[in-house]
Amino acid sequence: MKKYEEYLGLGIAGNFALHLAQAGELEEFKNIVTEDEAAPKGLFPFYLPCEKKRETSRPRELLFTYPLSSTLIQLPKEDVNVQAEPEVGLLCELTYQNGQITAIKPTSFGAYNDCSIRVNGAQKISDKKNWGQNSKGFASQLISIDKFEEGGVMDDFSICSFLRRNDALHPYGENVALNGYSYLYKKLTQWICKQINTQKDFGPLEDIKSYAATCNYPKKALISIGATRYTPYGETTFLQKGDELFVVLYNHKTHSLRDVTDTLHNKNYTQEQMSILAQSVC
Repeated sequence: MKKYEEYLGLGIAGNFALHLAQAGELEEFKNIVTEDEAAPKGLFPFYLPCEKKRETSRPRELLFTYPLSSTLIQLPKEDVNVQAEPEVGLLCELTYQNGQITAIKPTSFGAYNDCSIRVNGAQKISDKKNWGQNSKGFASQLISIDKFEEGGVMDDFSICSFLRRNDALHPYGENVALNGYSYLYKKLTQWICKQINTQKDFGPLEDIKSYAATCNYPKKALISIGATRYTPYGETTFLQKGDELFVVLYNHKTHSLRDVTDTLHNKNYTQEQMSILAQSVC
């Protein structure tokens, strides 16, 4: 899956209630002040589509390594805990003026795994997000966006996720409608624009605007809009070699959760009105 090598890769932290607490990351954001209580905590980079141009500590070198796969998650060489993060990925077109982001247009969406290392004391969010090739997941089958607003296609979709271990399928993330995100549609794109233009290198956050400039202002981006809540199993279970991880976006008006689990049991990962990310852990 090299088709997104020219896309700026960004993620959103804290856009779904209670996830940061489940992930053990609340302490990292204690000094981050947001405009309202429900607002996301910030943006982080997971991939920069260019070469590093000078020797600085930030951004770190691995952020220039393409991490996306639609079939594999390759665990780090280090002995660390790795947890899947089921969420929605948006393909977006970016518009700039005088070095500022002025518009973000989402064109399609799909199942995404913001796979993360769980370590205490990381300086930046991105330190836990890209450890090399095959460290992130994005489905090959995407859903076109008719309009990124209420009344559009995304109103009808839900997200769920599962881990298959020893031939048993375990619910990993909660089954929730996409309108459960704290920020979505115009509120979300306006927030992203403002955050890119104003976010400073502070605490766990980084200066995204300078990174976009380093990469000569990419015209396209893949933006993951925040991990959903875990089930009790997902909250306490880290990935192991031999696992299979599934993130599924499905139209809840045409499919039931039982339809989803039947699809996964039958290993038929191409379905109408579904975006299924199926990754083997190695």
